[in-house]
Amino acid sequence: MAQVSARVAIVGGGEVGGLLAHVLARRNVAPEICLIDDNGRAAQGKTLDISQAAPVEGFASIVSGSADLITIAGSTIVAIADPFGSPARQDDAAMLLLKRIRDLSPASLIVCAGAADCDLIGRAVRELHLPRTALLGSAPEALAGGVRALAALELNSAPSEVSLSVLGIPPHHIVVPWEEATAGGFSLARLLTEPARRRLDGRVAGLWPPGPYAQASAAARVIDTLLRGSPRLLTCFVAPDDTAGVRARAAALPVRLGRAGVVDVAMPELSVRERVRLENAMLL
Repeated sequence: MAQVSARVAIVGGGEVGGLLAHVLARRNVAPEICLIDDNGRAAQGKTLDISQAAPVEGFASIVSGSADLITIAGSTIVAIADPFGSPARQDDAAMLLLKRIRDLSPASLIVCAGAADCDLIGRAVRELHLPRTALLGSAPEALAGGVRALAALELNSAPSEVSLSVLGIPPHHIVVPWEEATAGGFSLARLLTEPARRRLDGRVAGLWPPGPYAQASAAARVIDTLLRGSPRLLTCFVAPDDTAGVRARAAALPVRLGRAGVVDVAMPELSVRERVRLENAMLL
């Protein structure tokens, strides 16, 4: 894949952050990738290891590490991942980080890679006035991949042949619109019996949260799509549109992405039962 002119900064040098830097480098999607963590030596050590793999894996991205958050300035995309050697950030700490990112690099798109970032995204749009099109969470794409894999196993097929969306708020308020899903171009509602679909629905919650590599791969896919302006449809955490005066929670929804962020939400056709479940999950 040809590189696009872009710089990606990853804030958080933990397991997901390090994996994301490596996956992005292997995709050769951006000329420059910077991994930033309060533990600068850890960030530099990880990026040195990734850089040494470049001749073996054949990528050209320049990967560097830093302890200074100011290095995000001017980045096309800032990804938020896990800190090195620490549990996930608490909500207030994450909000402070988002505020600093907004102040240091106001034009950057922000991708939250963590599985626990759903409510953070809604809160940041309301309280920090970040554009809802410029802030999204990538972990639901990993969940959608897991559901595709389960459906493929049921069909004795390949996950790449399955196309479906995952909506709602994981793990307990997830809606899979089976009537809209396809496998090899055929409707999954015709290929899978009702008991099989209910069995799959019962297993979806167990796929959450996705593991570190799945989170990193999902974030890399979202970042790749943003940088290339691909028309690909992905499942992401997005803040609700409150312009109609109805307050709602952020949720996982299928979105089209462009170089400026979220282009639109591509809502599938939902049954009455599915729509009620989704609306109840999103109510504040």
